[in-house]
Amino acid sequence: MSTDHVWEIRTPGGMLGIEVARGLMAAAPVVLAHSLPARVSVTVRDDAGAVVARSSDLEADGETPMARLCLEDGRVTRRQVWPTDDDIGLPVILPGGEVGILCEWWNAPDGSEWRWRVEFHNAKG
Repeated sequence: MSTDHVWEIRTPGGMLGIEVARGLMAAAPVVLAHSLPARVSVTVRDDAGAVVARSSDLEADGETPMARLCLEDGRVTRRQVWPTDDDIGLPVILPGGEVGILCEWWNAPDGSEWRWRVEFHNAKG
């Protein structure tokens, strides 16, 4: 079983789309993504490069800074969310592809402001 996944997130544009993020992380069924464009396509690949899941034209269903991306039966689903305590500990992929772990999240009830903390860890080897 694969221990790592590469998440490739692209937005329409040009001949093949424009890369938003390409991040490597431990395999996870749910990933948060920060600041995605209104429409994206997502491909998730395993260690060997085989496609684990793929979906095109995933549209934002709200106006929040975070999207919850879920792997389901070879497809990726997208839902715009305000993270909750249940999301603490999930991987977060940022534009450009850096991946961290959500450690804290707070937002005003009206969505006018938010504060969050993400931890990044890397190791050579």
